Amino acid sequence: MPTSTTNAILKRIRAMHRGSVFTPRQFARLGTRAAVDQALSRLQRSGKIRRLTRGVYEFPKIHPRIGVLSPSPEAVAKAMAERTGSRITISGAKAANLLGLSTQVPMQNVFWTEGPSRTIRIGNQTVALKHVAPSKMIGAGTEAGVVIQAVRSLGKEGLHEIPVHALARQLPRPVKRAVRRLVPTAPAWSQPVLNQISA
Repeated sequence: MPTSTTNAILKRIRAMHRGSVFTPRQFARLGTRAAVDQALSRLQRSGKIRRLTRGVYEFPKIHPRIGVLSPSPEAVAKAMAERTGSRITISGAKAANLLGLSTQVPMQNVFWTEGPSRTIRIGNQTVALKHVAPSKMIGAGTEAGVVIQAVRSLGKEGLHEIPVHALARQLPRPVKRAVRRLVPTAPAWSQPVLNQISA
């Protein structure tokens, strides 16, 4: 029989959008850890939520013909990192592709984190967290961070390939301001180009 903790958690989950990924930590105020774990287990058995891996659950999005859809890799990575109180940022290769600095589309969903490395498979997709040094987490989770990761991924030898002026026109002013604030923490060799991009 559902408990008050189960009902409270189910109400919170139903307020989320379908496809949301979450961990028990998000319901810490609704009961003890044991009660929350039991509630999530009960909801999983009833089919209301789906367990993706240990400590990571999803409020599944269901297509009328295809059935249960896979959650976004970003949502899964964020929830995986949240379990250890860590941050994530997209890999340099992904950042470069997003900004049009590289035509290569990364085949794997790899995210950088200062937390532990971990890989999980959901259906036909793999989501991996790769531990990196804190210096590679500059601007983690922000658009400015994506710019810095993209430039960094090209290395010193690839700086001449960056269409600086085109990229500068592409970036909104708030992002440019955020990049300027982060420039002093970026690798010294990348700072001149980042200053040009954010001018």
